[in-house]
Amino acid sequence: MTNTIVVGVDGSPAASAAVEWAADDAARGNAALRIVHVREQWGDGAPFHAMPGFEDSLSEYCDGVVAAAAARARQRAPGIEVETVLARGAVVETLTGEAERAEEVVLGSRGMGGFAGLVLGSVGMAMAGHAPGPVVIVRGRRQHVFGEIVVGFDGSPGSEAALEYAFDQARARHARLRVVHAWQTPVFSPFALGYSDLMGDVFRSQAELFQQRLDPWKGKHPEVTVAGTAVCEHPTSALSDASRDADLVVVGSRGLGGVGSALLGSVSHGVLHRAHCPVAVVRPRPDR
Repeated sequence: MTNTIVVGVDGSPAASAAVEWAADDAARGNAALRIVHVREQWGDGAPFHAMPGFEDSLSEYCDGVVAAAAARARQRAPGIEVETVLARGAVVETLTGEAERAEEVVLGSRGMGGFAGLVLGSVGMAMAGHAPGPVVIVRGRRQHVFGEIVVGFDGSPGSEAALEYAFDQARARHARLRVVHAWQTPVFSPFALGYSDLMGDVFRSQAELFQQRLDPWKGKHPEVTVAGTAVCEHPTSALSDASRDADLVVVGSRGLGGVGSALLGSVSHGVLHRAHCPVAVVRPRPDR
């Protein structure tokens, strides 16, 4: 696997924001940037396809999409290596293949404000659930840099892959890393005695276990400033709230093989829809 970042483009403002994010990340990581535009073939058999000049016009548009993206990337991060790819086929299938050979895939969100701002495009959702490795969804442009990366961690293999990626991002950005461990309150009988004492014990137990799991990671990455946050709250809400003051929020995907590998967990799905900053969904790679 080469040190390459792939960004998918379609000429939209959201894709332009993704190009800028990917160019910045390529510059930080001394990586090459591969800009991919996929021309779907659904329209090849349509009646208007046979109209004189249609094929040339469509090809000119596709060429313009990748040329504009490449120009934006070079302007954003002078000196990075930029490659452009025009492909034909299914978008998700093509980008998933690209993901197998890349460090990460970056895409724009479909959100345009209002209720649409809560809806992720179908390509981004499918990629976040299927693609190996990190998939970053960029929601618009943020002018303010907070200097903090947020990651959700529960000790599972998926969250460990997310934590490793988050440490890499924090180190490259010289940023703080906030590790959030959130859990929901257990259900007790309303007639249970000593409820408050029991809840206190549960909280202390969860917080201690979280710190025990986190300490080895701190020792492995001493150059990164780490803050651990343990809260009794739904993970989606905790991570979405933390994203307000973050440059990136990182979550693990639920994929465990088979049909599950095609699905996002409820937390990653919820954070993708509610976060206030770019979101990286990280699936463990089979070869790691």
